[in-house]
Amino acid sequence: MAVFLVLVVIGALVLVGSLLRLPGFNSVRGRMRWGMALLYIGFGAAHLALWRRFMPIMPPLIPYPEQVVLFTGACEIVGGLGMLQPATRRWSGIALALYAVCVFPANLYHAFAHVDVPGLPSSWWYHGPRLLLQPLFFWWALFAGGAINWPFDDPRPEFAKSGSFLGAAPPEE
Repeated sequence: MAVFLVLVVIGALVLVGSLLRLPGFNSVRGRMRWGMALLYIGFGAAHLALWRRFMPIMPPLIPYPEQVVLFTGACEIVGGLGMLQPATRRWSGIALALYAVCVFPANLYHAFAHVDVPGLPSSWWYHGPRLLLQPLFFWWALFAGGAINWPFDDPRPEFAKSGSFLGAAPPEE
């Protein structure tokens, strides 16, 4: 329930920013970027403040699980903040996409080992969508960070000639 509430609050904040026409909320990519940044900063803070609650979902093969949980929290915060800075946005998007790949084994373990975590649902109504949406988080990070434009590729030749990473949008967006 707490995860759902966090998502609703972040969605509301992004909607308010858009309605108030705040800088950075003037495009779909900008709104997605802010949503992702708030999501990762919030979850990163939770990883740091409540790290013991994340321990049960760590696969047993992961060495130094406490340090890994704290490190992932720091990565989430740094990645979320990096999404808000034009100079680091693209690399933060790439890093958060790779992060989504790296934490996927913990999500699989949580679902298939039937690990009970207080405050999180243990049913497939939670785990199924979470696992199915993991590729969306990968894409979302790359798109919001400006590393890719897919599926909204711009056919204008100046983007193809720009030499930008993966044919991505210009960084001033």
